[in-house]
Formats: sequence, structure tokens, C-alpha cells
Amino acid sequence: MAARDLQERIKKLIIDRRLASGAPLPTEPELMEYLGASRNSVREALKALQAMGIVEIRHGFGTYVGPMSLAPMIEGLAFRTVAGHYRGEDSLLQLLELREAVETGLVSRLAGRIPEADLVELDGLVGRMEEQAARGAGLAETDRAFHATLYRGLDNVLLSEVLEAFWDAFHRVRTDLGGEPQDPKVTCRQHRDILDAVRSGDSMRAEEAIREHFGNIRARLSTTAPQGPHTHHIERV
Repeated sequence: MAARDLQERIKKLIIDRRLASGAPLPTEPELMEYLGASRNSVREALKALQAMGIVEIRHGFGTYVGPMSLAPMIEGLAFRTVAGHYRGEDSLLQLLELREAVETGLVSRLAGRIPEADLVELDGLVGRMEEQAARGAGLAETDRAFHATLYRGLDNVLLSEVLEAFWDAFHRVRTDLGGEPQDPKVTCRQHRDILDAVRSGDSMRAEEAIREHFGNIRARLSTTAPQGPHTHHIERV
């Protein structure tokens, strides 16, 4: 039986038995009998599924349903973006455009619908960004928290994880960008505009504010020359 077929049958077993993350899978001999496959074939299939986060092999204890996180997607997205950048492709720009498209589509749904408690938290985050900008500190983590809080009200765990994946991938692979860095005060003003728009229920203005927020990075990426693998460094911000 092909390795891919074994992987699919193990995944189907997890779904059919409605096993949650952390639940034990059948033992190795039980899987061999169930799948009609050799020990080595079962082990190879489980190793492949572990790399995807679908199962977790705990040596000496057994095999369990994995966390099923998007970590492999984040790593794959980051690698694909870096590899494309080395080949002279505009992969960083493509990733930014993907994130921008997702966020502009979402923010219009949120306008006028964000709970007051979240609005208060968002206001506090913008205030923190303004304070950080005034003393010359980096805004990246507060910026990230702002976007996570903004979409939290949609109560969609998968969506939150996808947005985190986009954020992680982009910030882990971005190199020194072309053009001039945006004035942190402008970044703060853009976030204040986003907040004001969603608070007032103006979906069109909210979309425009999101697009403006991404505009400077998009412009800088479009003027960035791809770097070779010996000069490129992965940066986490």
C-alpha cells in the first residue's frame, strides 16, 4: 500500500472516531492489523503525519492525535516566500497582498459591530503605539495585538490562526526594504483611523483605512531588490 494511502486512512480513522487533540491512537500492532501494512510502513506514515502536526509520537508512551496547529503552514509559507525571493520573484509582495485582501474583506463586516469592551482595548493599544512612537520604540508587537483584537469579535478560531500565519510568515522573512521607513506617527494615525471607522460603522472608510495601512509597505516592497541567500537574513520582529 502506498505511503500516501496509509496517511489518508489514518486521517480518516481520526475523523471517523471523532478523536480530539491529545486522544490516543490505536497501538502500532493494532494499526498494522487495521491497515494491513507492515511495521515500517505504519511508522513512516505516522512520521509523515507528525511532521504535519496531525499526530504526535511520544516515544515510550504511544501515538496521539496532534495539536493540528497551523505551524507547518507557517513554516511552509515562510520557506516558499524566502525561496521565491531568492529566485528574484516578488513573493514578499504577493504575501502582503494576500493578507491585505483578507483584512479588507473582514473589516467591512466588523464596522459598527465590535463590542464596546474590544473598542476600549483597541483604543488602549493605539494609545500604547502612540507612546512607543514618541520614545522611538518598535511598534510591531502592539500592531500585531491590534489586528488580533480587531478580528476577535468574529469568533472564528481558524480565521485567527490564518491571520497569525500570514503575520508570522511575513515578519519572519522580510528583509531590509527599499524606500524610506514609514514615520511611526503615521502608522499610529492609520490605526486610529481604522478604529474610528469601525467604531462609527463606516465600512467603506474602514476598508480604505486598511488599504492605506498596507500602502507604505507595498510601495517599499515594490522597490526592494531580491537578496541572495548569502546576504539575506531572516528577521523576526
